[in-house]
Amino acid sequence: MDTQTDTQKDFGPADDHGDDFIRLDGVEKVFDVRKKTGFMRSERRQVRAVDSISFAVARGEMVGYIGPNGAGKSTTIKMLTGILTPSGGRLRVAGIDPSRERTRLAHRIGVVFGQRTTLWWDLPLIDSYRLMHRMYRIPDARYAENLDRCVELLELAELLDVPVRQLSLGQRMRGDIAAALLHDPEVLYLDEPTIGLDVISKAKVREFLRHLNAEQGTTVLLTTHDLTDIEQLCRRVMVIDHGRLMYDGPLTGLHEIGESERTLVVDLERELPPIEVESARVVKVEGPRQWLAFPAAQSAAPLVARIAAAYPLVDLSVREPDIEAVISRMYAEKATS
Repeated sequence: MDTQTDTQKDFGPADDHGDDFIRLDGVEKVFDVRKKTGFMRSERRQVRAVDSISFAVARGEMVGYIGPNGAGKSTTIKMLTGILTPSGGRLRVAGIDPSRERTRLAHRIGVVFGQRTTLWWDLPLIDSYRLMHRMYRIPDARYAENLDRCVELLELAELLDVPVRQLSLGQRMRGDIAAALLHDPEVLYLDEPTIGLDVISKAKVREFLRHLNAEQGTTVLLTTHDLTDIEQLCRRVMVIDHGRLMYDGPLTGLHEIGESERTLVVDLERELPPIEVESARVVKVEGPRQWLAFPAAQSAAPLVARIAAAYPLVDLSVREPDIEAVISRMYAEKATS
């Protein structure tokens, strides 16, 4: 039966052109794992990496998909790209079943795995782009335009003739993002795109993604352990843990449910008694440095202004709550409710 007909039957005729650009309905992924129990003996067990997940992502949305290690994030991305086939449920991206039509879908998606590169290790960066030009059969004018745009926005001009193996992690990550966008994908999957990057590299990547989404309307699904990535880029966040979708909504709502806190690290000119300021509490003092906890859903700006007006401030920084801690608080909240 024709794939488009199947799609219309499963999800309705509007999926490819309507709001639900990505849609999962009760999707599962189960792996068979063998564990050695003795000499020439092993036992087989099943690991449910993704457990009946359902969600939809509209065309042009930028959504954060977060959770602790082993939660099922990467498995979900691999099913969305067609690398893995779901064990159950239904899945469509732009009206296409990824596992059945992976090649067709490849021309409509871009993928960046933070710890793996799609670039050719021993070749100059520009040679990887030329190879992708041919692989995706990108029209010459379109390739040139997209390459120029990515090189400018990601500041790659001085890196094009450098072998990939000589690039720093931040440079390679920017190179990978450009590679994923040369064929104008409608959706971009980012799996830990800022992992291991320094502050400047993270800022460049975030600014580029913000521009890409706003100007090109590219749909972005972002998995990350860095809540600052989510806070600066995404209006919506989904939390997955043990293969199940625990939360789907705004980041502020997640913080409220988990009662999570951010930490303001304050360096004073000299050692002073614990800072007394509204809506925050001191949790640690070491000489002139003090750590203050405050609700994660609250803006840091008013707190910083009050401290700066009343204390001899030298420097400060804000530390985001750990995702695992947020999820643990969510469990605790549910257990007591």
